Amino acid sequence: MNARFGDARDAVEARDAAVDEVVDALRALRKTSQKSRYKSSALPELPSRAAVVDIVADLVAILYPRHFGPSHLTIETVDGFVAATLKRTMHSLGEQIGKELRLFADADAGGRREADTQRIADAFLGALPRVRSLLDTDIRAAFEGDPAARSLDEIVFCYPGIAAVTRHRLAHELYCLGAPMLARIIAEISHSETGIDIHPGADIESSFFIDHGAGVVIGETARIGKRVRLYQGVTLGAKRFEADASGALVKGRPRHPIVEDDVVIYAGATVLGRITIGKGSSIGGNVWLTHSVAPGSNITQARAIEIFDNGGGI
Repeated sequence: MNARFGDARDAVEARDAAVDEVVDALRALRKTSQKSRYKSSALPELPSRAAVVDIVADLVAILYPRHFGPSHLTIETVDGFVAATLKRTMHSLGEQIGKELRLFADADAGGRREADTQRIADAFLGALPRVRSLLDTDIRAAFEGDPAARSLDEIVFCYPGIAAVTRHRLAHELYCLGAPMLARIIAEISHSETGIDIHPGADIESSFFIDHGAGVVIGETARIGKRVRLYQGVTLGAKRFEADASGALVKGRPRHPIVEDDVVIYAGATVLGRITIGKGSSIGGNVWLTHSVAPGSNITQARAIEIFDNGGGI
């Protein structure tokens, strides 16, 4: 009996020693990584993904309180809920904006950083009515574009395309205001929940509808006009990535499609590069398109091959 207990104690001590070795190795790797990432020896506090998850949930409830707020809300109490939730959420969002800005600010830039935090938070707050107005056009477009939709409320509750676009419009505001990391966190939360991957830099105008939605990818510099409809599996991506003389990727240049007003792109279509899909065009399912098409075009797989063979372009 004593021998067995001794063996168990030795096994625990060996496991503890192995854990200590792993902890030491991970500490060394963290130090090396942190030295390459941060100018200061003091480690900045990172934004919290968990906090951003809560902020997004609160923002969605603020925009559509009867759908995503407490079930007991009435006409008399909804404004109070919105006001209280806004105050709490904007405080939390301001903290996360400040953490992001501290990651990239110089040590002596404290005053400017605080002013930028306040500027971004105030501008984001002021944008919320416009975001709600845009989302209402998206919801209406979904209702008008899907014969299976029985009510606007059903669309708000159930449609993954609307959930993704709601979060995109919030993320896009933060991206444009100067908080791109928070915007990317929101985009990836949305991606994990809906299967729809929209970079927060993508510029999307009103009455946008993603039907079904799974597998849709929209790149950072994509520009989408009014009343555009996409189906599942559509990619608006880059054709190639430019590199500088050292071989490093050149970032920020336009490399994704421009989709003009009233375009429909059907399931599985792949549209690549800084090309223009002209107003009123229809892009068929599973088309692979790397050339611009004129307004009013109807592109099927056979037509896409013909355009490619002839050099394409408009």
